[in-house]
Amino acid sequence: MKLPRRKFLHLAAGAAALPAVSHVTWAQTYPSRPITMIVPFPPGGLTDVVGRLIAEGMRTALGQTIIIENVGGATGSIGTGRVARAAPDGYTITVGIWNTHVANGITYALQYDVVSDFEPIALLADAPLLFLGKKDLPANSLKELIGWLKENPDKASMGSTGVGGPGHLLALLLQEKTGTRFNLVPYRGVSPQGHA
Repeated sequence: MKLPRRKFLHLAAGAAALPAVSHVTWAQTYPSRPITMIVPFPPGGLTDVVGRLIAEGMRTALGQTIIIENVGGATGSIGTGRVARAAPDGYTITVGIWNTHVANGITYALQYDVVSDFEPIALLADAPLLFLGKKDLPANSLKELIGWLKENPDKASMGSTGVGGPGHLLALLLQEKTGTRFNLVPYRGVSPQGHA
């Protein structure tokens, strides 16, 4: 989805408005102080980069400081929970992704409701999920990889951005559908060097 710059900035600015704030009051006084954007993953990953780009557009459009706070852990549920507990005044917002607002609701016993405690505003980015291996992996195709994994159970490891994230769920599905076994290594998020 490609949006014109003006529409993109408009949508980014609209992300700060919550239904609890009157539209008339909001237009006259909001924002009167800095807005905190919680990125529920470590600095440097895709969600952080998207959040920072959105924050810059909001800063320009709203004329107000946007403070980025990276609160990683538990596949984004720690930072997302912090936003759920914040006052519903539009001054604490988050960048939600599939992990934080779909998978975590199924995977964890959360202290918030991923559906009713948040209001989605706009699709900000679309990120494909890739299955990659090292160059020296003794397989040149998915079929060869599955064969190698079956012959070498528990000898391979796969990193993911955390339990319940897309990579983790993909690995579980792959193991179930192919009868393979390999170690799953959940990280706290995505590093600046690339996806885990």
